[in-house]
Amino acid sequence: MDAPRKPRITLLSRLLHQHYAQAVDAAMRDAGFGDIRPSDAKAFPFVPVEGVTVGELAARAGVRKQTMAETVNRLVGAGYLERQPNPRDARSQLVLLTDRGRRARPVAAAAGDRVERQWAELTSPEEVELLRSLLQHLVSALDAASENPPTRG
Repeated sequence: MDAPRKPRITLLSRLLHQHYAQAVDAAMRDAGFGDIRPSDAKAFPFVPVEGVTVGELAARAGVRKQTMAETVNRLVGAGYLERQPNPRDARSQLVLLTDRGRRARPVAAAAGDRVERQWAELTSPEEVELLRSLLQHLVSALDAASENPPTRG
């Protein structure tokens, strides 16, 4: 008889992400930002004060340029982002946060902090920090491996 299969790390991380996203979404709604979708998280954290092109924003977020362009269009329409001419390249525009977008950012960050505190209360602060450290180590190892792929002999 086969031993029960361990849950995949990707499933566990997806379940944690769902819990996190639901809590942040609820906090955003409660603060009057109910028109922000959980998928908009791929844009907000990556918009610097000086602005960014859609292509750069897509690369930072790890999504396709078309996907990011759709998100940016929606967030511009909702008043969270704006476009301005790019002073370094007349062929492109910069995406910047509006006042409304800047007000939304700390609400999401505070909600995320509350989620991590809850996880620490449910387990322990040490276990949450160990999980963070192990995941950070894995991400760094994957980054290093992609920069230095093994050579075939």
